[in-house]
Amino acid sequence: MSNRRNQIVFLTALVVVFLFIVYRMTRSPEVASVVSRADENFRPIAVENPALRLDLLERLKKLQYEGSHRNIFSSSAPPPVSAAPPVAAVPPPVVGPAAPQGPAPLVVPATFYGYVTDAQTGARRAFFIEGDNVYVLAVGELLLGRFRLMQIGNSSVELEETSTGRRATLTMEEPTPS
Repeated sequence: MSNRRNQIVFLTALVVVFLFIVYRMTRSPEVASVVSRADENFRPIAVENPALRLDLLERLKKLQYEGSHRNIFSSSAPPPVSAAPPVAAVPPPVVGPAAPQGPAPLVVPATFYGYVTDAQTGARRAFFIEGDNVYVLAVGELLLGRFRLMQIGNSSVELEETSTGRRATLTMEEPTPS
């Protein structure tokens, strides 16, 4: 008897689910009324001549950007923009050693202490140490996320700071024991 009772309960549940699905499918959606009201309120913009203005497009193509050419992906500050062109002034005579001109030399916080050459491909990889961290880099890879390895020589490497483009050459040094 309980088997027959289970069948009746199951059949009743199926009928209820079927009726709910039929109700949902036959009911009119509320979205349709909103869309139809939006169509009634639509008024196109009054444009006298909808043709493309090719003369304006050509003028935009010839436009040259004259602002500061700052790298928007760099966190360093852009170089200061001078309002007037620099005036050629005669420097006063210097007595003693001359101070270095230009930006400060690039300081790389890591030490270059060797390289290895792959016997099969001939590709070189340089070894750098910074504190307790050891970095093994090939040409083109980044050191500390800031310095791109440009060249590996027999006793030195050339690095470029990615944000400014300044270059530095590190000579091979023996790492200090820590």
